[in-house]
Amino acid sequence: MKKIIYIVFLFSIGVSSSQELDKSQKLALKKANNYVYEGNKLIVEDFVEAEMAYRKAISEQQSTVAGNYNLGNSYYENGNFEEALFRHQEAIKHTSSKSEKHKAYHNIGNILMQNKKCKEAVEAYKNALRNNPMDDETRYNLGLAKICAEQQKDQQDQNKNNENKDHQDQKNQQDQQDKKDQEGDNKEENNEDQEGEEDKKQGEDQKDEDGKPKDEEKDKGKEGEKDKKEQPQQPKPQPGQLSPQQVKSLLEAMNNQEQKVQDKINAEKQKGIKIKTEKDW
Repeated sequence: MKKIIYIVFLFSIGVSSSQELDKSQKLALKKANNYVYEGNKLIVEDFVEAEMAYRKAISEQQSTVAGNYNLGNSYYENGNFEEALFRHQEAIKHTSSKSEKHKAYHNIGNILMQNKKCKEAVEAYKNALRNNPMDDETRYNLGLAKICAEQQKDQQDQNKNNENKDHQDQKNQQDQQDKKDQEGDNKEENNEDQEGEEDKKQGEDQKDEDGKPKDEEKDKGKEGEKDKKEQPQQPKPQPGQLSPQQVKSLLEAMNNQEQKVQDKINAEKQKGIKIKTEKDW
Protein backbone atom coordinates (compact mmCIF):
# COMPACT_ATOMS: atom_id res chain seq x y z
CA MET A 1 0.00 0.00 0.00
CA LYS A 2 1.24 3.47 -0.85
CA LYS A 3 2.31 5.74 1.95
CA ILE A 4 -0.37 7.97 3.43
CA ILE A 5 0.43 11.63 3.04
CA TYR A 6 0.29 13.48 6.33
CA ILE A 7 -0.27 17.23 6.47
CA VAL A 8 1.84 19.07 9.02
CA PHE A 9 1.32 22.76 9.47
CA LEU A 10 2.84 23.43 12.82
CA PHE A 11 3.41 27.09 12.09
CA SER A 12 0.58 27.85 9.71
CA ILE A 13 -2.34 27.79 12.15
CA GLY A 14 -2.74 30.68 14.49
CA VAL A 15 -5.39 31.86 16.91
CA SER A 16 -8.30 33.70 15.33
CA SER A 17 -8.88 37.16 16.81
CA SER A 18 -11.62 38.39 14.54
CA GLN A 19 -14.04 38.96 17.41
CA GLU A 20 -13.69 41.76 19.87
CA LEU A 21 -12.18 40.59 23.13
CA ASP A 22 -12.03 42.19 26.53
CA LYS A 23 -8.77 42.93 28.24
CA SER A 24 -8.52 39.61 30.13
CA GLN A 25 -9.37 37.59 27.02
CA LYS A 26 -6.78 39.43 25.00
CA LEU A 27 -4.19 38.72 27.66
CA ALA A 28 -5.10 35.00 27.68
CA LEU A 29 -4.96 34.94 23.88
CA LYS A 30 -1.56 36.52 23.87
CA LYS A 31 -0.20 34.02 26.40
CA ALA A 32 -1.68 31.11 24.44
CA ASN A 33 -0.05 32.31 21.24
CA ASN A 34 3.29 32.64 22.98
CA TYR A 35 3.07 29.08 24.32
CA VAL A 36 2.13 27.75 20.88
CA TYR A 37 5.10 29.57 19.36
CA GLU A 38 7.37 28.13 22.07
CA GLY A 39 6.04 24.62 21.47
CA ASN A 40 6.61 24.98 17.72
CA LYS A 41 10.27 25.75 18.36
CA LEU A 42 10.75 22.85 20.81
CA ILE A 43 8.87 20.11 18.90
CA VAL A 44 11.81 19.19 16.66
CA GLU A 45 14.30 18.79 19.50
CA ASP A 46 12.32 18.03 22.68
CA PHE A 47 8.87 16.49 22.46
CA VAL A 48 8.25 16.57 26.22
CA GLU A 49 9.00 20.32 26.49
CA ALA A 50 6.92 21.02 23.38
CA GLU A 51 3.99 19.03 24.76
CA MET A 52 4.14 21.05 27.98
CA ALA A 53 4.13 24.32 26.02
CA TYR A 54 1.07 23.29 23.97
CA ARG A 55 -0.74 22.21 27.13
CA LYS A 56 -0.03 25.58 28.72
CA ALA A 57 -1.48 27.27 25.66
CA ILE A 58 -4.65 25.19 25.97
CA SER A 59 -4.78 25.93 29.69
CA GLU A 60 -4.69 29.70 28.99
CA GLN A 61 -7.31 29.43 26.25
CA GLN A 62 -9.13 26.07 25.92
CA SER A 63 -10.54 26.98 22.53
CA THR A 64 -7.15 27.60 20.97
CA VAL A 65 -7.16 25.79 17.63
CA ALA A 66 -3.41 26.02 17.15
CA GLY A 67 -2.65 24.54 20.56
CA ASN A 68 -4.96 21.53 20.04
CA TYR A 69 -3.99 20.98 16.39
CA ASN A 70 -0.22 21.14 16.92
CA LEU A 71 -0.42 19.03 20.09
CA GLY A 72 -2.39 16.47 18.09
CA ASN A 73 0.31 16.42 15.41
CA SER A 74 3.02 15.88 18.02
CA TYR A 75 1.09 12.92 19.52
CA TYR A 76 0.67 11.42 16.06
CA GLU A 77 4.41 11.62 15.36
CA ASN A 78 5.06 9.78 18.65
CA GLY A 79 2.51 7.05 17.96
CA ASN A 80 -0.09 8.15 20.54
CA PHE A 81 -3.01 7.93 18.09
CA GLU A 82 -5.78 8.00 20.68
CA GLU A 83 -4.63 11.30 22.17
CA ALA A 84 -3.87 12.69 18.69
CA LEU A 85 -7.45 11.92 17.56
CA PHE A 86 -8.91 13.68 20.59
CA ARG A 87 -6.83 16.84 20.04
CA HIS A 88 -7.77 17.13 16.35
CA GLN A 89 -11.45 16.69 17.24
CA GLU A 90 -11.07 19.52 19.76
CA ALA A 91 -9.48 21.72 17.10
CA ILE A 92 -12.47 21.12 14.76
CA LYS A 93 -14.90 21.88 17.59
CA HIS A 94 -13.40 25.33 18.22
CA THR A 95 -12.94 26.59 14.67
CA SER A 96 -15.17 27.85 11.90
CA SER A 97 -12.37 28.08 9.33
CA LYS A 98 -12.77 25.70 6.37
CA SER A 99 -9.01 25.59 5.92
CA GLU A 100 -8.43 24.58 9.54
CA LYS A 101 -11.26 22.01 9.42
CA HIS A 102 -9.84 20.54 6.20
CA LYS A 103 -6.42 20.01 7.74
CA ALA A 104 -7.81 18.54 10.98
CA TYR A 105 -10.16 16.12 9.13
CA HIS A 106 -7.31 15.07 6.82
CA ASN A 107 -5.12 14.17 9.78
CA ILE A 108 -8.04 12.43 11.56
CA GLY A 109 -8.34 10.24 8.45
CA ASN A 110 -4.65 9.39 8.73
CA ILE A 111 -5.04 8.47 12.42
CA LEU A 112 -8.00 6.19 11.66
CA MET A 113 -6.00 4.46 8.91
CA GLN A 114 -3.24 3.77 11.42
CA ASN A 115 -5.87 2.18 13.70
CA LYS A 116 -7.11 -0.03 10.80
CA LYS A 117 -10.47 1.77 10.80
CA CYS A 118 -10.61 2.23 7.04
CA LYS A 119 -14.36 2.74 6.74
CA GLU A 120 -14.27 5.58 9.30
CA ALA A 121 -11.20 7.05 7.56
CA VAL A 122 -13.16 7.27 4.28
CA GLU A 123 -15.71 9.52 6.00
CA ALA A 124 -12.96 11.69 7.53
CA TYR A 125 -11.31 12.25 4.15
CA LYS A 126 -14.69 13.06 2.61
CA ASN A 127 -15.24 15.72 5.29
CA ALA A 128 -11.79 17.13 4.54
CA LEU A 129 -12.66 17.40 0.82
CA ARG A 130 -15.98 19.10 1.65
CA ASN A 131 -13.92 21.88 3.23
CA ASN A 132 -11.28 21.92 0.46
CA PRO A 133 -12.29 19.98 -2.69
CA MET A 134 -9.05 20.94 -4.46
CA ASP A 135 -6.62 19.08 -2.20
CA ASP A 136 -5.09 16.23 -4.24
CA GLU A 137 -3.31 14.73 -1.24
CA THR A 138 -6.61 14.24 0.58
CA ARG A 139 -8.15 12.74 -2.58
CA TYR A 140 -5.20 10.35 -2.89
CA ASN A 141 -5.59 9.21 0.73
CA LEU A 142 -9.33 8.80 0.20
CA GLY A 143 -8.65 6.37 -2.66
CA LEU A 144 -6.36 4.30 -0.43
CA ALA A 145 -8.95 4.30 2.37
CA LYS A 146 -11.68 3.04 0.00
CA ILE A 147 -9.49 0.15 -1.18
CA CYS A 148 -8.64 -0.74 2.42
CA ALA A 149 -12.29 -0.57 3.48
CA GLU A 150 -13.33 -2.86 0.61
CA GLN A 151 -10.64 -5.37 1.52
CA GLN A 152 -11.73 -5.34 5.16
CA LYS A 153 -15.34 -5.86 4.11
CA ASP A 154 -14.37 -8.84 1.95
CA GLN A 155 -12.35 -10.27 4.82
CA GLN A 156 -15.24 -9.80 7.24
CA ASP A 157 -17.62 -11.48 4.79
CA GLN A 158 -15.18 -14.35 4.38
CA ASN A 159 -14.82 -14.71 8.13
CA LYS A 160 -18.59 -14.65 8.51
CA ASN A 161 -18.97 -17.31 5.81
CA ASN A 162 -16.33 -19.45 7.50
CA GLU A 163 -18.10 -19.07 10.84
CA ASN A 164 -21.41 -20.00 9.23
CA LYS A 165 -19.78 -22.98 7.53
CA ASP A 166 -18.18 -24.13 10.77
CA HIS A 167 -21.50 -23.71 12.54
CA GLN A 168 -23.30 -25.68 9.82
CA ASP A 169 -20.65 -28.42 9.92
CA GLN A 170 -21.04 -28.69 13.68
CA LYS A 171 -24.81 -28.78 13.27
CA ASN A 172 -24.56 -31.53 10.64
CA GLN A 173 -22.25 -33.56 12.86
CA GLN A 174 -24.63 -33.14 15.77
CA ASP A 175 -27.58 -34.13 13.60
CA GLN A 176 -25.74 -37.26 12.43
CA GLN A 177 -24.85 -38.15 16.01
CA ASP A 178 -28.44 -37.58 17.12
CA LYS A 179 -29.63 -39.78 14.25
CA LYS A 180 -27.24 -42.57 15.28
CA ASP A 181 -28.35 -42.27 18.89
CA GLN A 182 -32.00 -42.40 17.82
CA GLU A 183 -31.38 -45.46 15.65
CA GLY A 184 -29.64 -47.14 18.59
CA ASP A 185 -32.59 -46.33 20.87
CA ASN A 186 -35.07 -47.64 18.29
CA LYS A 187 -33.05 -50.82 17.89
CA GLU A 188 -33.05 -51.41 21.63
CA GLU A 189 -36.80 -50.78 21.77
CA ASN A 190 -37.38 -53.22 18.90
CA ASN A 191 -35.28 -55.86 20.66
CA GLU A 192 -37.25 -55.34 23.86
CA ASP A 193 -40.55 -55.56 21.96
CA GLN A 194 -39.38 -58.72 20.19
CA GLU A 195 -38.33 -60.30 23.49
CA GLY A 196 -41.68 -59.35 24.96
CA GLU A 197 -43.52 -60.95 22.05
CA GLU A 198 -41.45 -64.13 22.38
CA ASP A 199 -42.15 -64.28 26.13
CA LYS A 200 -45.83 -63.72 25.46
CA LYS A 201 -45.91 -66.38 22.78
CA GLN A 202 -44.05 -68.82 25.00
CA GLY A 203 -46.51 -68.12 27.80
CA GLU A 204 -49.46 -68.73 25.48
CA ASP A 205 -47.91 -71.99 24.30
CA GLN A 206 -47.79 -73.12 27.91
CA LYS A 207 -51.54 -72.55 28.38
CA ASP A 208 -54.41 -74.83 27.38
CA GLU A 209 -57.60 -73.89 25.58
CA ASP A 210 -59.11 -72.49 28.80
CA GLY A 211 -56.14 -70.20 29.32
CA LYS A 212 -54.73 -72.22 32.20
CA PRO A 213 -51.07 -73.17 32.32
CA LYS A 214 -50.63 -76.61 30.85
CA ASP A 215 -48.06 -77.66 33.39
CA GLU A 216 -50.32 -76.55 36.21
CA GLU A 217 -53.31 -78.45 34.81
CA LYS A 218 -51.10 -81.45 34.20
CA ASP A 219 -49.69 -81.27 37.70
CA LYS A 220 -53.17 -80.82 39.08
CA GLY A 221 -54.32 -83.95 37.22
CA LYS A 222 -51.33 -85.86 38.48
CA GLU A 223 -51.94 -84.73 42.06
CA GLY A 224 -55.61 -85.77 41.74
CA GLU A 225 -54.62 -89.14 40.50
CA LYS A 226 -52.05 -89.45 43.26
CA ASP A 227 -54.57 -88.47 45.97
CA LYS A 228 -57.09 -90.85 44.50
CA LYS A 229 -54.50 -93.57 44.44
CA GLU A 230 -53.38 -92.96 48.04
CA GLN A 231 -56.95 -92.92 49.46
CA PRO A 232 -58.09 -96.38 50.82
CA GLN A 233 -60.41 -98.06 48.41
CA GLN A 234 -63.77 -99.08 49.84
CA PRO A 235 -64.71 -102.63 48.90
CA LYS A 236 -67.49 -102.61 46.37
CA PRO A 237 -70.52 -104.70 47.41
CA GLN A 238 -70.93 -107.91 45.52
CA PRO A 239 -74.26 -108.75 44.00
CA GLY A 240 -76.57 -110.36 46.67
CA GLN A 241 -74.40 -109.11 49.61
CA LEU A 242 -74.94 -106.21 52.03
CA SER A 243 -72.43 -103.47 52.09
CA PRO A 244 -70.66 -102.62 55.34
CA GLN A 245 -72.73 -99.48 55.66
CA GLN A 246 -75.95 -101.44 55.25
CA VAL A 247 -74.79 -103.99 57.84
CA LYS A 248 -74.01 -101.17 60.25
CA SER A 249 -77.39 -99.56 59.75
CA LEU A 250 -79.15 -102.90 60.24
CA LEU A 251 -77.28 -103.57 63.50
CA GLU A 252 -78.17 -100.15 64.81
CA ALA A 253 -81.83 -100.75 63.97
CA MET A 254 -81.78 -104.11 65.81
CA ASN A 255 -80.16 -102.59 68.86
CA ASN A 256 -82.73 -99.81 68.92
CA GLN A 257 -85.55 -102.36 68.69
CA GLU A 258 -84.04 -104.46 71.49
CA GLN A 259 -83.70 -101.37 73.66
CA LYS A 260 -87.35 -100.51 73.14
CA VAL A 261 -88.41 -104.05 74.18
CA GLN A 262 -86.27 -103.88 77.32
CA ASP A 263 -87.68 -100.49 78.20
CA LYS A 264 -91.21 -101.86 77.87
CA ILE A 265 -90.46 -104.87 80.18
CA ASN A 266 -89.02 -102.62 82.84
CA ALA A 267 -92.07 -100.43 82.70
CA GLU A 268 -94.39 -103.43 83.28
CA LYS A 269 -92.40 -104.53 86.35
CA GLN A 270 -92.72 -101.17 87.93
CA LYS A 271 -96.53 -101.26 87.62
CA GLY A 272 -96.71 -104.51 89.73
CA ILE A 273 -95.10 -102.99 92.85
CA LYS A 274 -97.56 -101.63 95.52
CA ILE A 275 -96.71 -98.26 96.81
CA LYS A 276 -97.31 -97.36 100.45
CA THR A 277 -99.43 -94.36 101.10
CA GLU A 278 -99.07 -94.25 104.92
CA LYS A 279 -95.99 -93.86 107.05
CA ASP A 280 -95.00 -96.50 109.64
CA TRP A 281 -94.78 -95.29 113.21
